[in-house]
Amino acid sequence: MRVTIFGTGYVGLVTGTCLAEVGHEVVCVDIDAAKIEGLRKGVIPIYEPGLEPMVKANHAEGRLDFTTDAAAAIAHGDVIFIAVGTPPDEDGSADLQYVLAVARTIGTHLSRPVVVVDKSTVPVGTADKVRAAIAASLVERGAAIAYDVVSNPEFLKEGAAVEDCMRPDRIVIGADSAGAIEKLKRLYAPFNRNHERIVVMDVRSAELTKYAANAMLATKISFMNEIANIAEKVGADVEMVRQGIGSDPRIGWHFIYPGAGYGGSCFPKDVQALARTAQQHGYRAELLDAVESVNDRQKAHLFELIVRHYGDAASLRGKTFAVWGLAFKPNTDDMREASSRRLLEMLWDAGANVRAFDPEAGHEARRIFGQRDDLVLCEHAPDALQGADALVVVTEWKQFRSPDFAKLQRTLQDAVVFDGRNLYDPAEIETAGLAYYGIGRGRSILLS
Repeated sequence: MRVTIFGTGYVGLVTGTCLAEVGHEVVCVDIDAAKIEGLRKGVIPIYEPGLEPMVKANHAEGRLDFTTDAAAAIAHGDVIFIAVGTPPDEDGSADLQYVLAVARTIGTHLSRPVVVVDKSTVPVGTADKVRAAIAASLVERGAAIAYDVVSNPEFLKEGAAVEDCMRPDRIVIGADSAGAIEKLKRLYAPFNRNHERIVVMDVRSAELTKYAANAMLATKISFMNEIANIAEKVGADVEMVRQGIGSDPRIGWHFIYPGAGYGGSCFPKDVQALARTAQQHGYRAELLDAVESVNDRQKAHLFELIVRHYGDAASLRGKTFAVWGLAFKPNTDDMREASSRRLLEMLWDAGANVRAFDPEAGHEARRIFGQRDDLVLCEHAPDALQGADALVVVTEWKQFRSPDFAKLQRTLQDAVVFDGRNLYDPAEIETAGLAYYGIGRGRSILLS
């Protein structure tokens, strides 16, 4: 099938590449000419495992192309995806200006019947707005062309987006038109051969499904962080608690790891946007407000543990902290809403220095923080330890899971580790002569 995708971010680029991989003819559109030129040359603007070789191969074979020419792209597509950003507005609601701008562009250039697919994460009722925007543009032209608007939310995890796209857990299609549903089923048939993955529903239910999924996962994270904080107060080990509740099949093992708070481009804005959507309809989503509040507080917890160890914030002045991990999660270079950003700002405010390493996010950190005397971005994890007083682990990259604790003890001036992802066993690391603070583990537990 012939597919057009507006947007070349995580969702648009990964979706377009995977559709091309199974044989569809895909054109991706973006207003950023430099980005488009880079993609044509094989320069991938994001880090996502497995994406770069797929983009290059499919572009070379003519199934995947990139353009700034919206009119030509619209003429190409039988199915047109809208996969542009929906950043938070001032009140936390999703800003639909880019989505609606694409809708108007589609209406301006549409010349034959198509299916328009909302792939962006959008509030309930957005499909109606997209439909109206296209209709208004057609009226201005005096044109009468049939089109359908479908909701097809993405469920891609950064760091595993290609795998999620090629082997999806489910494919949600929200549509009122039987013809549009059949066209989307044909589009996704290559991903649906092993067993039925397609879930068909009405448009508004599909729009809500995406927000509900992300809000549920964020809720589990904030809940476990709340439990970890309680564990620290009452003298319990949150890892034991995790094993005790995870073994209950009604709860399960997924997303019950406490840590330094969630970040990224999805959970923070989607929880906020869903709460604002509820508010706009006269309902206060108290649980969602609490999820957001707990997460915001949790991002300061590592710093609080550091202050507790050293006695007060004033004692941090002149100290050097090695920080392992800057991205909000492993296997990505994305630092949007990352816990590391809060930690670094708090350390700098206290007069401390930072030596940081991340396998992929170093360039993004340079862009965000610029040149600073109190920040050294290192090329390798051991480099960050040189001259450091303490180690803080913020992102659970695999290469951080089994360090040489004896070497850490010899290298760190104050022989202390603050583990924001509970990667290490407290007994093992303490035996090596290191003071250990985890989230709800180790010396973080206040024993009366």
